[in-house]
Amino acid sequence: MLKLLLAAHLILAVFAIGPLVHAATTAGRGIRTGNGAATASASRMLRIYANVSVLVVLAGIGLMSQKRHGVKLGEFGDTWIWLSLALWVVAMGLVQGVIVPTLDRATKRIEAQDSVVSLTARVAAAGGVVALIFLVIVVLMVYRPGH
Repeated sequence: MLKLLLAAHLILAVFAIGPLVHAATTAGRGIRTGNGAATASASRMLRIYANVSVLVVLAGIGLMSQKRHGVKLGEFGDTWIWLSLALWVVAMGLVQGVIVPTLDRATKRIEAQDSVVSLTARVAAAGGVVALIFLVIVVLMVYRPGH
């Protein structure tokens, strides 16, 4: 069961978190070019992958119940686990609370041929922070401080 859960966690991380980070970091391109179809697509993609990222967390929680060489792989009290979960919540808050609504606003403005210049920095900055958060999460998963 351990190997199955580990494989699921890693596969889901690659195929859900990878596209989520890519979409978050490149979404500003659609705003800069004034491409409403690109901003709408990025918004939809971010929404979908943010929801799918819950499966990564669930597989990770499942891993915590497993033992390797008679030792549990983790507990909620472990620094690296609660910190990773907290960072994931912050990343999802940025995606769902900042990037997606800003992209939706940009799409409407582009369709109405209004200026979207003021929205570019918000999306780019939030996307960069999301990427950094997931970088830190990966480091925490590998280094596992406090374990």
